Amino acid sequence: MRYLHTMVRVADLDQSLDFYCNKLGLTEVRRYESQQGRFTLVFLAAPGDDHRALVELTWNWDPEVYGIGRAFGHLAYEVDDIYATCEHLMKKGVTINRPPRDGRMAFVRSPDNISIELLQKGGALPPAEPWASMPNTGEW
Repeated sequence: MRYLHTMVRVADLDQSLDFYCNKLGLTEVRRYESQQGRFTLVFLAAPGDDHRALVELTWNWDPEVYGIGRAFGHLAYEVDDIYATCEHLMKKGVTINRPPRDGRMAFVRSPDNISIELLQKGGALPPAEPWASMPNTGEW
């Protein structure tokens, strides 16, 4: 398993960049702007972290007030085998909130309701049961 990123929604991109970069010392690695989706993603890395994107700031251009549940997005991890990982988690008592029906992505939640995204390393695996027909459970 390899850690990918943490996404947080921000209300004021300039103010957030001042905090994360100028005060905390992170470096902007890359930026993506979507005219159609009306959002900007800014990926930041800590010094000495080989410019891997560790924090993703998501700024939605249309004003929105974020409560605690919307302000924090999710943690994301790349896994070698999405099905084996989900099976292991289920055996440990973890609910698979969004099963990997597509062989590529699943979501679980921490005990504190933090969403954790699991992404298949490389391409998606072929759809397989019980995942392909498993419904979502709760929120993710």
